[in-house]
Amino acid sequence: MRGVRMRFPGSLSLKSKIAGACRVLDDALRRFPPETLACTFTGGKDSLVALHLLKEQAGGQVPCRVLRLDTSVKFPEILAFVEEMTARWELDMVVARNDAALSGGLRIAHDPTACCKALKVDALNQAIESYGIKGLITGVRADEHAQRSQETHFSARATPPHTRINPVLEFTEADIWNYIHQHELPYCTLYDQGYRSIGCMPCTKKVSDPKAPERTGRSLAKEEIMAKLRGLGYF
Repeated sequence: MRGVRMRFPGSLSLKSKIAGACRVLDDALRRFPPETLACTFTGGKDSLVALHLLKEQAGGQVPCRVLRLDTSVKFPEILAFVEEMTARWELDMVVARNDAALSGGLRIAHDPTACCKALKVDALNQAIESYGIKGLITGVRADEHAQRSQETHFSARATPPHTRINPVLEFTEADIWNYIHQHELPYCTLYDQGYRSIGCMPCTKKVSDPKAPERTGRSLAKEEIMAKLRGLGYF
């Protein structure tokens, strides 16, 4: 699936989904002071849309920190795109990285549970605690994975205590691309090379069949333990 060359038929419900996402973000902006709010940005299409919705809803400027996880094995194209958008939208970017795990002999991608917990969950939780984040906006979509289908717009987490905020929860993959095209948003060039869902380099591959599930290109070993990972605090 290519972001720019492929066009999707208009979604009759996209307008209502955007309105719903804006209501969620309005609520979040009322509930959480800017210094306690953060928005995740992976460089992927879903978090791009969530970030743009927040920017527009806040009057054209992202009003809080933007949080990126650095696992040390992200695609160069993703890193370049995040850097581009940080400058373009004047983002207050915070990078979360578990240096202790990376320097302590962790074998990346060898054990999906240990790797994702150390480089994503632990790094995320450390940032949440360090910056006093109480509300965390994500690009999580309910239809992307069965383990995300029961998510809610506001999801309280106990360790560390914070609330996940999911404004694009009802969006489909087609909705995301329609939104990107309608607003003429830039996006990572990897989507034009056959990638549909982008994670770390060792656990992501191209998807040649456009009819295949969106996350077909993700590591099967990781997909099979998504319930366990989400229980640990994974998105």
